[in-house]
Amino acid sequence: MFALPAVALIAIVVLAPIAVVILLSFSNYSLGATDWSLVGIGNYAQLVHDRSFLNALSNTALYVSVVVSMSVLLGLLLAILVHGTGRLRRLYEVIFFLPVASTLVALGLVWKFMLHSRIGPINELIAALGLQRIDFFNNPSIAIFALAAIGVWHLVGFNMILFLAGLTGIPRDLYQAAAIDGADGFWDRLFRVTWPMLGPTTIFVTITSTITAFQVFDTVAVITHGGPAGSTDVILYQLYQASFQYFETGYASALTVVFLIIMMAISAVQIFAARGVHYS
Repeated sequence: MFALPAVALIAIVVLAPIAVVILLSFSNYSLGATDWSLVGIGNYAQLVHDRSFLNALSNTALYVSVVVSMSVLLGLLLAILVHGTGRLRRLYEVIFFLPVASTLVALGLVWKFMLHSRIGPINELIAALGLQRIDFFNNPSIAIFALAAIGVWHLVGFNMILFLAGLTGIPRDLYQAAAIDGADGFWDRLFRVTWPMLGPTTIFVTITSTITAFQVFDTVAVITHGGPAGSTDVILYQLYQASFQYFETGYASALTVVFLIIMMAISAVQIFAARGVHYS
């Protein structure tokens, strides 16, 4: 009985909308339409044969692989470096965490200016070095990697804080015991003590980073709009276009369901892979 109000709230706010989306995914409903009908798996069949969706799925997978791998590794490296800075630790924590606390839309506009091919400071520096300017957001070959770099920059501070919390919980006795056994170098301590003890933290950081990376939308909407030539089109941006530009609510609902299934599957695989991780 005590849990009933919370359960009812979750059912109304979370479960009921999900059920409505699943129902709409089997229909041809358009936003504002008074006449609609069920079409079975028609929307899902359209997804399978939709080249734009397959392209968005491929771009999203590429973006996620870059952002997750780099943000986790850089977050761990920064945490190790900041952990040993003594009195300046709090200052570094604030500096690296600032991008996390900022609005990604505003940051996207800043980065759009920073990486501009003609007036951007970074390209000015490249030109001053005698190199050819790089059109980061209008080159189909590198546009998705430019967005991924912004994603890494935005996420790495949060991962660093999580790894710092994990580092604080590692007993110093383990390092002393490792030194006695001859593992007193930086890399020996990292691979034999630090990273194994950070196993639970690494799994948590990887899962949260994957979920965050899959939700990429702001930078695409602000900077590239899915271009050039669809090279930065991602699942959430395609979902936004189907919902609020073309008003294809049924098709957008099918996109949403597929997106949720992908997220659940990836989280389940990561959790299953973490069964052998040692929790101290």
